[in-house]
Amino acid sequence: MLSTIKQAVSELSLPVPWGEIRGKVWGPDDGRPVLCLHGWADNCGTFNTLIPLLPKECRCVAVDLPGHGLSSHRPPGVFYSFPAYVADVRRVVDGLQWTKFSIIGHSMGGNIAAMFSALFPEMVDAVILLDAFGFIPLYPTEISKVMKQGMDEMLQFEKKTEEKKRVYTYEKAVERLLAANPTLSEDSVNILLERGLVRVEGAGFVFSRDLRVNFKNIARVTLEQSLGMQSRIRASVLLILADEGFGKTSPESDKQKVTDKLLQGYRDRNHTVVTVAGDHHVHLNDPEVVVPFVSDFLQTNVFSQQLQPSGHTPTL
Repeated sequence: MLSTIKQAVSELSLPVPWGEIRGKVWGPDDGRPVLCLHGWADNCGTFNTLIPLLPKECRCVAVDLPGHGLSSHRPPGVFYSFPAYVADVRRVVDGLQWTKFSIIGHSMGGNIAAMFSALFPEMVDAVILLDAFGFIPLYPTEISKVMKQGMDEMLQFEKKTEEKKRVYTYEKAVERLLAANPTLSEDSVNILLERGLVRVEGAGFVFSRDLRVNFKNIARVTLEQSLGMQSRIRASVLLILADEGFGKTSPESDKQKVTDKLLQGYRDRNHTVVTVAGDHHVHLNDPEVVVPFVSDFLQTNVFSQQLQPSGHTPTL
């Protein structure tokens, strides 16, 4: 049986042109580098329960993506999009001086992980997608509608002289997060709120994420483009889908037909697709369900290979 990460957790801060990207680090300095990317509106706390169960060989860095958690928000007028997040990942790994690493991505983080692995295939040795398909294709007729909606949302937002964030008591913030994610356990809610709230002196709390992350992502791709990028991924890929998670749809729905083609594309390239019992946040609520698959996959595809120097990880 593999021994698991026991090292203390440290805070990470890396400079970017508009501020900083924050995160957390687990594992030994000379461990195998693993970058962990959270889902939309979450933060790096989503990996708090999973990472300590991973093999001790892992050097895990989980980041708050820009606009989330404790990381800086993008400058005024700048959209949040998958390509922009991919560039952020490149900034992070360059700052860490990593030249070869594995990626674990949940939901939106999985889509960022897949796109990064397609654009920079030489840098990634393993990709683990947690309740994500790696891409969210749209039909060509849908893309123009979504792009316009995202632009309209941004432009309307910019016309407001001041957008004040709503102030909550901690209990009301818990209610708000549970309403948005009813499958989260009470412990999971408290974990996400550790970095998801900022205290307002004498008033309560506001959510730390940028309101603009709620707008439609304007950089979208078709199924054909998704399959083309999927084919560029050189790393071994593991998809862990939750049976009550993101992919639960009617078998005859258009969404299911699209995801079936994506899944077949992974299988045709000898990647691994498994389904576990749980919901969209099963990796956080019940990490013991997914950790055997993750650990075995890393052991087979990463740890058994010859270790190459990958730099160091600066911490605060």
